[in-house]
Amino acid sequence: MTPELRRIGAGRSPVVVVDDFSERLPAIVDLAAAMAPFPRIVGNYYPGLRRIIDERDEAAFAYVSETLRTAAPFIGGAFEADAFDLIEASFSMITAPPATLSPAQRAPHFDSTDPDYIAVLHYLSDTPGTGTAFYRQRSTGIEVVDEANISSFVATAKRDAAGRPAAYINGTDAHFEQIGAVEGVPDRLVIYRGNLLHSGIIPPDMSMSDDPRTGRLTANLFVKGRRP
Repeated sequence: MTPELRRIGAGRSPVVVVDDFSERLPAIVDLAAAMAPFPRIVGNYYPGLRRIIDERDEAAFAYVSETLRTAAPFIGGAFEADAFDLIEASFSMITAPPATLSPAQRAPHFDSTDPDYIAVLHYLSDTPGTGTAFYRQRSTGIEVVDEANISSFVATAKRDAAGRPAAYINGTDAHFEQIGAVEGVPDRLVIYRGNLLHSGIIPPDMSMSDDPRTGRLTANLFVKGRRP
């Protein structure tokens, strides 16, 4: 297990990257495959399928719990969290072809304005060229969305949406500047605040398979940090 603390953008936002995190990737993929097919979550902007994991999914929930126990020192050290609570856990797969994306799915997004809302993302598939990128809204300079700037961010994003092509964002464009990126290496864990603008890196030729053994599979865990 190899941890690294990166700092992203002008705000020097922390992003933790941990390689060779679990060292049991095939078994985790087996767990996800056993829960397939994944449903499409209604009312969610995620461009694909997501299988929520809860206590009834005993083996998968044990994986989630072990992941968070192992990640706890990194969460505490980088994000000033004395403890944290699990908000949501899922196995997720991006399956939406670029031509079907809504305007909101074509641009970077944020998960919450709460600075203690933390994303823990585990890359589970070998899908070259993928990953997670972080962005700055060019006209406003916003990298981190909070209660003070959310109105400005949303208004600007809506104004700019009309000119966006039907494609996943991939690097800097007229409206967003890429300020950092993490490659989607198998068994890599990435931890970042959910209010940091981000988007999946989805190459145009990526398979949109809904099979956990062949598609872009991740475990998406969200926790709420508690400060000392």
